[in-house]
Amino acid sequence: MARVFLSYARDDAPAAKQLAGGIERAGHQVWWDHHIQGGSRFASEIDRELKSADAVVVLWTKTSIDSPWVQDEAAEGRDSGRLVPVIMGADKPPLGFRQFQSIDFGAWDGAGDPPNFSQLIFAIAQKAGDAQPKEPEAKPESKAKARERRLSVCVLPFQNMSGDTEQEYFSDGISEDIITDLSKVSALSVVARNTAFTFKGQSVDVKEVAKTLGVDHVLEGSVRKSGNRVRITAQLIDGKAGDHIWADRYDRDLTDIFEIQDEISKEIVRALKVKLLPEEENAIESRGTSSVEAYNLYLMARQHWLTGTYGNSRRDEVIIRICSEAVKIDPNYAQAWAMMALAQAELHFWHGKPDDPMPAAERALAIDPNLAEAHAVKVRNFEQQGDREAADKELEEALRLSPDSWEVNREAARLMFRLDRLQDSIRYYEKAAQLSDSDFHSCLMLQSCYLGIGDEAAALEAARRTLERAESVLAKDPTNGAAIAGGASSLIMMGEVERGKDWTQRALLLDPDNLSVRYNVACSLTFRNSDLDGALELLDEYFERSESPGHIHHAEIDPDMDPLRDNPRFIAMIAAAKKRLGLTEEIAAAE
Repeated sequence: MARVFLSYARDDAPAAKQLAGGIERAGHQVWWDHHIQGGSRFASEIDRELKSADAVVVLWTKTSIDSPWVQDEAAEGRDSGRLVPVIMGADKPPLGFRQFQSIDFGAWDGAGDPPNFSQLIFAIAQKAGDAQPKEPEAKPESKAKARERRLSVCVLPFQNMSGDTEQEYFSDGISEDIITDLSKVSALSVVARNTAFTFKGQSVDVKEVAKTLGVDHVLEGSVRKSGNRVRITAQLIDGKAGDHIWADRYDRDLTDIFEIQDEISKEIVRALKVKLLPEEENAIESRGTSSVEAYNLYLMARQHWLTGTYGNSRRDEVIIRICSEAVKIDPNYAQAWAMMALAQAELHFWHGKPDDPMPAAERALAIDPNLAEAHAVKVRNFEQQGDREAADKELEEALRLSPDSWEVNREAARLMFRLDRLQDSIRYYEKAAQLSDSDFHSCLMLQSCYLGIGDEAAALEAARRTLERAESVLAKDPTNGAAIAGGASSLIMMGEVERGKDWTQRALLLDPDNLSVRYNVACSLTFRNSDLDGALELLDEYFERSESPGHIHHAEIDPDMDPLRDNPRFIAMIAAAKKRLGLTEEIAAAE
């Protein structure tokens, strides 16, 4: 028997009631919100039942696809692998859920059992781990036991032993690639990169790490790169006993780096006595390039992407320069083309530079159609052109290919924000912030989103998270103007107005040409109406320099701009920018 959470829109209550009855008659326990008794705490009870369910059945209808509450409940089911989607009288689920095969109830009106009802019951049983229709005599296996079949592993960031902090990108890249390799093994559950890297630079007790994360095993190691030689040590440790299950050291030429990574991943699989399928072995051995030199350059570019200043054109120019060298060495290196496209998109759409990201994105996809980040670049391009249908299609594909990609979730959040779908934007920004613990900008955007829906408590919590992350970034790079601007917004929102204003001045002194910094500082000055004239001064130059129609539309719908919305000077700025960029009202509305 499974525990089923049924999610539906209020207008569909009669059909939901009939469906719940059918599921219960099939032997499963169903919870839907009619169970809430007088005096119950509505939100907390829903949250408890949602988290404890084995399957989350979502009834997608023309009404529910627009419900933020149904979408939030569906997202919980999707992200935890418990989603069972059903379509009833709707063309397709909302964006973000179309990659899942839905059970089609057609035009069912709630009378009797719906078409394909047996498919629903089978799907519920599968989610609970007890679907054995051809072997009824077998004892059903509980959900907990089904999960135990997958051994869990955390790959801690390998220590850089090269004596050169500039080589950090290489040891980080090795760690990330091993995480990626092991994630391709269906018999293993691997802790995500962003979670594992929270332990970077710390002296940790492996048993405590295993206990904290709830994993069976921990892999730790080190990398020493010197000239054309590399030494990698790795040890797999039992999370409970603290014993070494496997350990080895590799002293090789740098040209053997791919072979070393393959060996480590396969030795871990062997040590854990799990089965490696042929297609999984092929996936592990696929590196995107056979050139160690190109690979080294790509790791360097990726490090700049992850740790550089968001919105800083110099960061993006460096990435493009490095990736250009990588693809000269290996013209078929899809990942390097995709990374180049991401940086070119920032230069083109944020800074109005002539760099066109589409050739690099198309080249990447021609080599590897499964690169979600290249699809994300196309999302941004189509959105800027006002082609919503093409943008939606590319985003759907990107989310299908890599629902846990930071770049994809960031692009989904940006698109939803500009469509003024703040609930959807919140969901994707929250996911992006979860995927990268240094991503202060997603938390900064969450401040605006939560303010836009009137949830001041959540906005203040987002401000606290933004400040915490910004301070962490500034501890490593005190000149990061974007982080200072983000921190300024948080401080003013949290009531530390004078300190926040000090931060705004510092951000502008350190990075005066950064449009992202200028806009975010202006936003911070609108909070609590702390300095509206100062905000207008900053926006005056911002609108004069901006070459992106998307920037204009962003400001038109941004909740942070609400204190200025009726200001004649602000209205004139928007109008002048539209005229300069040749935007008619119709075009602007489409963008």
